[in-house]
Amino acid sequence: MWYQTKASEILGIQYPILQGPFGGNLSSVRLVSTVSNAGGLGGYGAYTLSPQEIIVVDQQIKAATDKPYNINLWVSDTDTSDGSVSDEQFKQVQALFKPYFDELGIALPEKPAPFKSRFENQVEVILHQKPPVFSFMFGIPAADILEQCRRLGIITAGAATTLDEAIALESAGVDLIIASGFESGGHRPSFLAPAESSTTGTFVLVQLIKEKVKTPVIAAGGIANVKGVAAALALGADAVQIGTAFLATDESNATAIHRQMLFSDAAKDTTLSRAFTGRLGRGITSRIAKDLVNKEKGILPFPLQTQFMSHLRKAAIEQEKWDMILFWSGQIAPVLKYKKAGELMKSILEETTACFDRLKS
Repeated sequence: MWYQTKASEILGIQYPILQGPFGGNLSSVRLVSTVSNAGGLGGYGAYTLSPQEIIVVDQQIKAATDKPYNINLWVSDTDTSDGSVSDEQFKQVQALFKPYFDELGIALPEKPAPFKSRFENQVEVILHQKPPVFSFMFGIPAADILEQCRRLGIITAGAATTLDEAIALESAGVDLIIASGFESGGHRPSFLAPAESSTTGTFVLVQLIKEKVKTPVIAAGGIANVKGVAAALALGADAVQIGTAFLATDESNATAIHRQMLFSDAAKDTTLSRAFTGRLGRGITSRIAKDLVNKEKGILPFPLQTQFMSHLRKAAIEQEKWDMILFWSGQIAPVLKYKKAGELMKSILEETTACFDRLKS
């Protein structure tokens, strides 16, 4: 059967369908458990959570499903050298964004406090809680962390945006490689070269990796229905990871307006931009993203830009200035149909089975 793949065997799941783990408070225990209970692999993006919050989430997921699930962290969670920036650089950013704050009638925020990486403490919790699957992006954990995962029976999966990154992940001994194509919504998790130069499409990336790497590959980006699933598997992927289609369901923790935007005409246009977080990410095209094309060197490094823009985002939501907000979205959004995660899974599983049955007849 189409669903009996190396990835589904490694992960201990019935179907090689993974739900993308959303960061920024967009994940939910309800969505994770819905996907896992349907035979796929639910995923929770935890990079913004404190160690104690991760423990609580993990306990809630374990209470909601007895099936495998995934918790995702960012190996590199800051682009600052010492957690901060100079006063001069911050003043330049204030000047660049002042017109938008003025339009909303709010004051410019003060300089963000220095940011200290949380990854080391978060990983300690992963090793203690032992989720079935630990996925990561923006780098590769230290060898001793991966060795502890192997010893504890935690399956590891790392995101690659290029062939070189996939080769590096295989050399490190990860169990699965997520081939993240540039069609994907959210951040580009590049770690060996700048994100702007790591923009290979999903189906090309899968083929490149399969030529050089033996580790099972999960295709991610531009997949939302049977066509994407069948195409990915035909090209040699061992599983698929679906993000935007699950983000748009009622079970995700996306706001109502975010879900509404994913089903709107606005979703036809997406843009890769650093303007909102300091890292390159894809979302529905906004006025700010368009205005700041070729001006992104003047923004703060991640995550200080996120903290700076949170003030603007809050006011824009209150005033319903939707064109000033970044709504994460992949390029596949215009084909979305389902607002319930269970219905989405049911459709994918039934239609993919029918598709492969037709190919055999």
